[in-house]
Amino acid sequence: MRNSLLILSLAAMALVGCQRSTDGASSGSTTSSGGQLKIVYIPKNSGNPYFNEVVRGFEEAAKAAGADFTTTAPATAEATSQIDLIKAQIQRRVDVIAISANSPDALNVVLDEAKAAGIAVITVDSDLVGNESHRDAAVVPTDFTKVGESQIELLGSQINYEGEIAILSATRDAPNQNSWIEGMNETLKQPKYAKMKLVETVYGDDEPQKSTTEFEALLAKHPTLRGVVSPTSVGLAAAAQALATAEAYPGGAKANGPGLMLTGLSTPNQLKKFVQDGVVKGFQLWSPYDMGVLACNLGIAIKKGEVTPKEGAEFEDPKLGKVAFGKNNVLSAGPLVTFDKSNIDKYNF
Repeated sequence: MRNSLLILSLAAMALVGCQRSTDGASSGSTTSSGGQLKIVYIPKNSGNPYFNEVVRGFEEAAKAAGADFTTTAPATAEATSQIDLIKAQIQRRVDVIAISANSPDALNVVLDEAKAAGIAVITVDSDLVGNESHRDAAVVPTDFTKVGESQIELLGSQINYEGEIAILSATRDAPNQNSWIEGMNETLKQPKYAKMKLVETVYGDDEPQKSTTEFEALLAKHPTLRGVVSPTSVGLAAAAQALATAEAYPGGAKANGPGLMLTGLSTPNQLKKFVQDGVVKGFQLWSPYDMGVLACNLGIAIKKGEVTPKEGAEFEDPKLGKVAFGKNNVLSAGPLVTFDKSNIDKYNF
């Protein structure tokens, strides 16, 4: 998908993105007129391993349902780069457009055109925040209100729910980070975590060098520190490298007592080496594959009239099980996935 032998093809890709198609069995999902349901997914940009996992979910769900699936992507993730692609899919008369929107408002007009043409519109991963009326439903990675609790539970399980811990965050004003940290603080108030003490929260500003400096300062300032949670991929990767260099992880040559446990949020590819080397025991993130599966099956169900998105309504996904719509017709693809030595080699994003 990402390579072309002809200059002409490369030029075309720059204008209309790249595309690939998967046909399901003809006996599967069909339109009211008997034709095969056509689903398209438009990610933010082409060549992104994260969105490739979303595509894989779509492909497998479409094949299982007997639907025709196509993906097409812009070369760049600019606010308006998806507009022409959406227009092209309207002309194709697809049944479902699923899109990871590059803008919360730049696509409103063209998505309204798609809906007027009878196309079900679903956002995936990134929603039209504040403009939800321009799509039918949204599939988000996970229930973000539970991220903080999940992170503390994972770290607690790694340190036997006892000892000093610290948080390495991104920026002080990052809304998602602050929300997750608030969730961590609330979770620590539960009796289960009474022996875990949060001694400091520091900020690496999502810069590798500053994150490294802040992490090293934590080690120096708190010699009895048992664990650090970093809910940012930049911070966690930087801290993992610093911890490996310091050899202060469990089993490391310079570990203080049982050693320091490090966890947080990141992609498998960023942390795979550290997990395999024993520097990081486990960490978490949501599953982009599950988002693709859920969005594909939801689009099919909407077009077949099997579900009407509304708050409180439930949708039975044939692979992921029962999920309920939240406010603004939002579905969560599932809980955070924990990556460790047992499963990390199965993922590539």
